[in-house]
Amino acid sequence: MKLTQLFKDFFESEKLGGFVLLLCTITSLLLANSAFGESYHHFWLTEFSGKPLEYWINDGLMTIFFLLIGLELEREIYQGELSNIKDALLPIFAAIGGMAIPAGIYLVFNFGTATQSGAGIPMATDIAFAIGILSLLGNRVPLSLKIFLTALAVIDDLGAILIIAIFYTKTILWSNLAIALGIFVFLYVLGKYFKVKNLLPYLIGGVFMWYFMLHSGVHATITGVLLAFAIPFGNGGTKSTSYILQHILHKPVAFIILPIFALANTAIVMNGNLAEVVTENYSLGVALGLVIGKPIGIFLLTFLTVKIGWCTLPSDMNWKSVLGVGFLGGIGFTMSIFITLLAFENPIIINNTKLIIVFSSLIAGIVGFLFLKTTLNQNQEA
Repeated sequence: MKLTQLFKDFFESEKLGGFVLLLCTITSLLLANSAFGESYHHFWLTEFSGKPLEYWINDGLMTIFFLLIGLELEREIYQGELSNIKDALLPIFAAIGGMAIPAGIYLVFNFGTATQSGAGIPMATDIAFAIGILSLLGNRVPLSLKIFLTALAVIDDLGAILIIAIFYTKTILWSNLAIALGIFVFLYVLGKYFKVKNLLPYLIGGVFMWYFMLHSGVHATITGVLLAFAIPFGNGGTKSTSYILQHILHKPVAFIILPIFALANTAIVMNGNLAEVVTENYSLGVALGLVIGKPIGIFLLTFLTVKIGWCTLPSDMNWKSVLGVGFLGGIGFTMSIFITLLAFENPIIINNTKLIIVFSSLIAGIVGFLFLKTTLNQNQEA
């Protein structure tokens, strides 16, 4: 099995991006809890065109991140792990288990309460951090495990996107939504039937689609995924419009957009009683969902589907490595924080939930790294 150059580029950018994210998170936490904390926090609230800076980051810049995720998902469907239904079932079921069990655990603690809307928070996996930690294990990581984790995380993000579109949309302005979807159909037809390969009309159309989606009530970042599937994939070669754009976006997303998102959204103030924070129902739901629910869900559904015979486990993977990847799946971070901002309105709950996400993701990452380090064959080549 060989890795395509685009997958290698994606894996490498996410790997390095994970370390940059970690550095930005630590920096942001230190600044938020320093003598400059108030100024740092207010910086992200600086208004630009009537909206705070963090709004444009979360609703604007993150659309580009979702565009990259959509392009990677498109590549996976046409040429990657998801192009063959037999191979695709393994990460698909793993992702379903990794979303359903954490959400269930969260609801055990929060069903019927004011924080019930946070059920989507522990369902997410951060691709950059997960791949970054996996890469620390070097050449002992088998190729199939790299592909499995990447496909799992991409499908997981798609699930999170659908959850945002369905459950975190409050009021819909149907006229604007219709216009946004009309632009999507126009761009799709432009690529599919008129074979237009020039990126410019898609980018211009994407801006207009984002504007109308933003004012429709549906979260504007959904535009990124829709635009990705409107852009023609062709044969997936280096001259493909989809390939060109994905290659262009790798580094800006990994080293500019996600770090800015981390800086803006991890200005977490730790000024309360930590013992009280961690015992809140929403905190328990998020923490147990990420650290315990994710590995159980990913492992359990993968195990069941293999035993039933619906899919097979690659020869260079074993059940211990699946469980290890399950722990890495518990690194929610970017998507978990993103959903937190949509799920809650109370600034104290948002702040505390972000703190729990950071700590839980750290625990999941450490456990996953140590578990895989002790179970993977050190002489196994990637």
